[in-house]
Amino acid sequence: MSSIDWFVLIGTISFIVIYGVYKTRKFNTIKDHLKGGESANWLTVGLSVMATQASAITFLSTPGQAFDEGMGFVQFYFGLPLAIIVICMVFIPIYHKLKVYTAYEYLEQRFDRKTRTLASILFLVQRGLAAGITIFAPAIILSTILGWDLRILIFTIGTLVIIYTVSGGTKAVSITQKQQMFVIMSGMVIAFVIILNSLPENINFNNALKLAGIGGKMEIVDFSFDIEKKYTFWSGITGGFFLALSYFGTDQSQVQRYLSGKSVKESQLGLMFNAVLKIPMQFFILLTGVMVFVFFQFNDTPINFNPQVTNYLEEVQNEDYLIEKEKFISLRQEKKDLQLKYTQNNGPLNAYTNDKRIAELHTQERGIRQKVKAITNEIAPSSVETNDLDYIFIFFILNYLPKGLIGLLLAVILSAAMSSTASELNALSTTTVIDLYKRNHIVKKSDNHYLNASKWFTVMWGVIAIIFASVGRLFENLIELVNLIGSLFYGTVLGIFIVAFFFKKIKGNQVFYAACLSQILIFFIYGLFEIGYLWLNFIGAIMTIIFSNISKK
Repeated sequence: MSSIDWFVLIGTISFIVIYGVYKTRKFNTIKDHLKGGESANWLTVGLSVMATQASAITFLSTPGQAFDEGMGFVQFYFGLPLAIIVICMVFIPIYHKLKVYTAYEYLEQRFDRKTRTLASILFLVQRGLAAGITIFAPAIILSTILGWDLRILIFTIGTLVIIYTVSGGTKAVSITQKQQMFVIMSGMVIAFVIILNSLPENINFNNALKLAGIGGKMEIVDFSFDIEKKYTFWSGITGGFFLALSYFGTDQSQVQRYLSGKSVKESQLGLMFNAVLKIPMQFFILLTGVMVFVFFQFNDTPINFNPQVTNYLEEVQNEDYLIEKEKFISLRQEKKDLQLKYTQNNGPLNAYTNDKRIAELHTQERGIRQKVKAITNEIAPSSVETNDLDYIFIFFILNYLPKGLIGLLLAVILSAAMSSTASELNALSTTTVIDLYKRNHIVKKSDNHYLNASKWFTVMWGVIAIIFASVGRLFENLIELVNLIGSLFYGTVLGIFIVAFFFKKIKGNQVFYAACLSQILIFFIYGLFEIGYLWLNFIGAIMTIIFSNISKK
């Protein structure tokens, strides 16, 4: 990286941390620390909620997801607006009326302590894992691409987040997330514009979409009822609805964002801000990934985007790899020539024939990439990770963006990592203090005691996240891993809340044992059956509701 890139990167990150510490230096009560003084307006709430979701994984993995599978991932979010409407009508008024610090406090008032504790622990387990992943994701990729030491990167990201989260709590998280969202979206828009301007002269946006369509990247909505498919309209509108309902309605990392609103109306408007903008934002990020796919039809691309793989294969000069490499180079050149011809004068007379041939070449290229992964898995040590979807966008940033913008896009990735991790640590600390530590204190302590405890628990969870990130491994796609972890737990927790809100005759013992059974069965279902993970949210919630009602009888 150039000096200007380093200046932009370090300057942006330093400003966000220093600003967060400075603006929250006078917030020194437990209410300030855990609920931001309940002073946030709707825009702060909305941006904070959006930034909490927009982790580094979003901006590293989502473009890679689109590059590989196309726009279909957007269906994951189809149930989100409906879920947010339900939360605004049901969840927010109850939380504000009861003046709770966490969503799980309500469960003790409605059921009993053990149900509250169960929901709290399920949250702490899944969100604690996710916090480690949100640090690990940018660290492993930046360390591989830039040659930076992985453990130092993980420690640096984690420490920076701990500093301003401990100093200012919820208020610091909300304030810094406004700056982080500005950096994130500015960087993505600039990258998108640069991609379009870097395409060959005769390839405008319309032609780019046509080429993406031939490559199978523009199949946005799938109305099939195949439950083995990860992303369809029906899995998004049902499983996605239950996932979003659980995430926004019961996950403390989100609940804490809108509990900081100064009124019910401000919290509701902040969430509705996300209901309106979340799908367009994700659509845009996916479209950026699709445009990266089109860009690489006319520019050099490695046979595997993870430099560990290509460096290793070039070093050992494996014969099978060299054969596949020659095929890859020849195929890429033919495909490039055909696509240039296709776009000249709106396509030649034999456009349909070209469509078929280009599509065949896409399939063959995918096959070569998979074969090279298989070769690498056979001959390379286990430390060489062949999965490369999360490396695609960062490869484009480092190799094709001008000086200065590289630093900005790296700042985008690190800002997103810090933003989501700060929210998670803040929520983990709050849940630990309020639902476990304070609730089980026989002798009541002072507010100052619990304020200090919340800061120490923030440090504790930060250290746990850093340790987990240090021993982590890449998954096929990190954004899927985070959502998978959530889907394993969210359904059960959501089922508890649905019973609490709508089944007034069901008592604590009934829902507690129903939730335990549901959670165990979810693990078995995921381990034994081939099923899209989005459906786990729906199944977990429904099982908890049904078992609760059966035990009532």
